[in-house]
Amino acid sequence: MQRPFNFSAGPATIAPEVLAQAASEMLDWPDASGRHCGMGVMEMSHRGKEFQSIYEQTESDLRGLLAIPAHFKILFMQGGGLAENAIVPLNLSRLRTADSAAGAADFVVTGSWSDKSQKEARKYCEVNIAASNAADGHTRIPAASGWQLTDEASYLHICTNETINGVEFHTLPDLRAMGSKAELVIDFSSHVASRPVDWTRVGLAFGGAQKNLGPAGLTLVVVREDLLGYAMRECPSAFDYKTVADNQSMYNTPPTYAIYMAGLIFQWLKRQGGIAAMEARNIAKAKLLYEAIDGSGLYFNKVQSDCRSRMNVPFFLRDESRNDAFLAGAKTAGLLQIKGHKSVGGMRASIYNAMPLEGVQALVNYMQEFERTNG
Repeated sequence: MQRPFNFSAGPATIAPEVLAQAASEMLDWPDASGRHCGMGVMEMSHRGKEFQSIYEQTESDLRGLLAIPAHFKILFMQGGGLAENAIVPLNLSRLRTADSAAGAADFVVTGSWSDKSQKEARKYCEVNIAASNAADGHTRIPAASGWQLTDEASYLHICTNETINGVEFHTLPDLRAMGSKAELVIDFSSHVASRPVDWTRVGLAFGGAQKNLGPAGLTLVVVREDLLGYAMRECPSAFDYKTVADNQSMYNTPPTYAIYMAGLIFQWLKRQGGIAAMEARNIAKAKLLYEAIDGSGLYFNKVQSDCRSRMNVPFFLRDESRNDAFLAGAKTAGLLQIKGHKSVGGMRASIYNAMPLEGVQALVNYMQEFERTNG
């Protein structure tokens, strides 16, 4: 029996072979030699040798997959990407100011998540909106040549893939070439591990795991070492990046099972050929779906073609009275979680790494059949 295709934006689909491995190890985890330890990962002490081996392998695999340089620290934290909207300014906003002075940050607003980020950061530092696409309905990325950057900003924050609005930076901005001394902070929650990262342009990257890296509960932070040690006095110790880094992400009990699941996914990604292979697959999946939308008389996508997301594809029916019928038919066809975010409506197909090409083809076939019979 064919398992339904789950297009949820997050928590999202996980490769069946990863789920099967986790299920087989639920009661008794085997180490690399196949020796069973008599307990499942959720029961392990985070300081025991069994979990330490899981943690070390997971970190090593991630560093290799994303080609993370040695001078960047990998932190496994909690709170999701939403909490990082506060944790980042608590740690980085005073990089370029005296201890008694207020910090500052620039933001480029390209959708719902970057807008949430700048609003949260205002609680901790001065915020400048360097550019925004709100007037265009979050359907494009403002040209970097028009960004109004400030001299006092410690960092510039962008959401490199807007999960709700379907806008993606396909190239990271080069702040040094733009004359800025700020560090680039990227929220890559919804497209992490879907494509390579140019670490020469990034100071810090963060993302919730529940899109491409596993179940909810784990938050990934990758931060350059020289940016550690600048946390505000008000920053909780468990959220101070230097404290977390100095304690190998174990200052407090980390989300052990989510780290283990992420490790299984990293191993799966390696078996698929790594990040370059996944990027090629993701390009092919997105091309198939966008071509079906653009070639249709019933469906349309609002995002400018040069910044459409490969991961989150929002689309709309020109006759919205047929939305309910479309969703009901999709569920019957084994296509789940197609409904768009409540803030924008319409439909949304999230086609993360674990979504096979066959799933996207099944969605396209259904869309075309629905248009043929209801267009």
